[in-house]
Amino acid sequence: MTNTRRNLLIGLGVLALAAAVALAVWWWNRTYVRTEEFVDIPRTGEARTNPLYVLKLALRADGVKAEARQRLQRDRFTLGRSDTVLLYSDPRTLPTADADALMEWVATGGHLLVRVPASGAGKERVPVLSSLGITPAKAAPQCVGLQVEGEDRHVEFCQARAFTLDGEEPLRAWVNEAGDYVFARMKHGQGVIDVVSGFDFLTNDKLKDVPHIALTRQLLAPNYGNGTVHLIYAADMPSFWSTLLRQSWMVWLPLLLALFAWLWRRALRFGPLLPSPPAERRSLIEHIVASGEHIHRYGYGDVLYEAARTAFLARLRRRDPQAAAQGGDVQAAMLAERFGLNANDIRDALSTPDPRDRTAFRQRIALLVRMRNSLRPSNPESSP
Repeated sequence: MTNTRRNLLIGLGVLALAAAVALAVWWWNRTYVRTEEFVDIPRTGEARTNPLYVLKLALRADGVKAEARQRLQRDRFTLGRSDTVLLYSDPRTLPTADADALMEWVATGGHLLVRVPASGAGKERVPVLSSLGITPAKAAPQCVGLQVEGEDRHVEFCQARAFTLDGEEPLRAWVNEAGDYVFARMKHGQGVIDVVSGFDFLTNDKLKDVPHIALTRQLLAPNYGNGTVHLIYAADMPSFWSTLLRQSWMVWLPLLLALFAWLWRRALRFGPLLPSPPAERRSLIEHIVASGEHIHRYGYGDVLYEAARTAFLARLRRRDPQAAAQGGDVQAAMLAERFGLNANDIRDALSTPDPRDRTAFRQRIALLVRMRNSLRPSNPESSP
């Protein structure tokens, strides 16, 4: 290939690449559209733990002084005559001293809002409610219609317990189809107490609905704008384990997999089941007999006989040295007198038998063993 042709091909390649880049830029400019997207991020700080955070901001935006805290804290916050206290938490958690102080404060002109316990109240005394003659109803919760002008029909208190009233007639009331109260406003001294089945419509997620906003404004009407609204809530902190499970899986999942891998690596490997080893089925004497028969079968009977004869003579030297020092007929006669046996049999037992005569072999070894056993001392442990 000549230099001219090579340079021509390189130039065509560069032109094709430039055309492709220009085409991509043109397509990008014609099809790309810049848009904005709103993404809800998880709540942080007070917005995460305070279910009445939106209500507090709404009141402040409307020019009403509002304070939110988890407990009443009478030692730090003084309640004014025109203040409002909303107890969002279960009234059964209210200490008796705080309940009595709230009743005295309402009598001076305060406005108290309290809800009915969701369940489990029974016949136990509920602070504030028991003194007003209020008892949670035993019937199942029923929805109550709520109509706001310009809005669709709405229902409320579908999951909240209604209550009955044994005391004086309330200033304002709201009942369901069963005749039980879902809201009652009662006069107490110079102030008022509002009892509501539930405060679910006040939470951060539900206060954005117009019917809920209107209902909240009516509940806060007695002292609205005249004093401070104290929002007492129970901190709605999520469980540590649920938070760890939902938001920290990027950490614990790899660690859990690493732990399983380590356990798998360190675990014992179990193969097929092996049969148990056979138990010993022979006693020691059976092994000795089998060993002697094996030796005798292969023509080493003289070794067995010599071992028996040596063992007998060794014990005889320890028990009767005089007889052991003799030999021949004299020794046989002395042993015959000692053991009460025939001298000829003893003489034959002390002489090596013919290996082919199995009967003579057995008889001589048996006699040597019997005479050796007869030489045992009275105390077997004193001498071998």
